[in-house]
Amino acid sequence: MPTWLSNAIFVITLMMMLVGLFGLLVPIFPGMIVIWLAALGYGVVTGFTTLGWVLFVLLTLLMITGATIDNVLMSAKAHQEGAAWYSIGLGMLAGILGTIILPPFGGLIAAPLVVWLLEYLRQRDARKAFASLRGLAIGWGASFVVRFMLGLAMIGIWLVWVINR
Repeated sequence: MPTWLSNAIFVITLMMMLVGLFGLLVPIFPGMIVIWLAALGYGVVTGFTTLGWVLFVLLTLLMITGATIDNVLMSAKAHQEGAAWYSIGLGMLAGILGTIILPPFGGLIAAPLVVWLLEYLRQRDARKAFASLRGLAIGWGASFVVRFMLGLAMIGIWLVWVINR
C-alpha cells in the first residue's frame, strides 16, 4: 500500500475516532460505537493481523462496557437518591422513544421529565423528585468520565495496532 494511502487511512480513522470521543459530550451520541466502527473500518481496509484481531476483540469489550456503563451508573445513582426502579426504567424508555420521535434532543428532555414526574407522583414531594433527578444527572456525569476514559483507551489500543502493523 502506498505511503500516502496508508497515511490517509490513518488520518481518516483517527478523525472518526476523535468525533466519537468528543461526541460523548452529547448523551444520545453513540461515541463508543463510532470509535469501534472506525477501528473496524481500519481493520477491513488494511487487513487484520493476529495482533489486530486480539486488539479488536479488546476494543469490542471496551465498547460494550462503555455502551452499557451510562445506564448502570445513572440508574444506580438515581436509585440511591430514592428513585424507584420502575421510574428509572420508564425514564430510560422515554429517553429512547423521545430520541426516536424528536431527535436529537427529545430523549434528553423526555427521560428526566418522566423520572421527575413519576417520582413526584409516587412521593408527592417535589424535593424528593428533584433528588432523584439530581442522582440521574450525577450518574450521567460519572458515566461520561468513565466512557471518555474508555474512549481514550480504545484510541490508544488502536494506535498500538497501527504502530505494530
